[in-house]
Amino acid sequence: MDIKVTYLPRLDSAVGTGADANEDHPMRKVTRQVAFDPGGWTSDRAQKVAKLFDELAGTWKDKDFNSRILPVVDAMARGGIKPGGIGIELGCGTGAYSSTLSDYFDALLCIDISFEMLANSAQSSGFRIRGDGATLPVRDRTVDGLFCINTLLFPAEVDRILTENGYLVWVSSSGNQTPIYLSPAEVFAALERKFTGVSSEAGPGTWTVFRRR
Repeated sequence: MDIKVTYLPRLDSAVGTGADANEDHPMRKVTRQVAFDPGGWTSDRAQKVAKLFDELAGTWKDKDFNSRILPVVDAMARGGIKPGGIGIELGCGTGAYSSTLSDYFDALLCIDISFEMLANSAQSSGFRIRGDGATLPVRDRTVDGLFCINTLLFPAEVDRILTENGYLVWVSSSGNQTPIYLSPAEVFAALERKFTGVSSEAGPGTWTVFRRR
């Protein structure tokens, strides 16, 4: 049997997110195009996304991240990954998850396309870098763990940067209510079946850890 994604039972008693209320969200369309179309991410689109999040940065820290961090912590606990090595937090925003992740890696690069998101961060954790997820500033096969939390998926870069034993942690902190969202099965397909995953839910969100087949 060809195993794609293995689903673990959730450990808490929270109710799932239910019907997808954000299926028609503009960022959902961008997310799918970028993941499945190599030409879906253009310089014009990158500038528009950067501008959008620059405008949101001033109030981003006001969001409630207390429950949203639960799928991140659960992925680290049950995803079968070991601490240490070099990590990237892509789409780090104002740093809500950075301190948790920086304690996990020997070195953590916190990368975001929005300058204002980085400028509004109160976190000193990790190395904060303005960068584009489609062209990450690292050499081939040098990253041990890539955390994509509510951010876009660039399959070619995932394949390029991860070491042979590296892993991708795909987190949707509000499950299918997250505007930037792909299901575990969609991520598996976008990665062209080169990876397999283990997935579960925690709090309001979902997580999947993908490794090379």
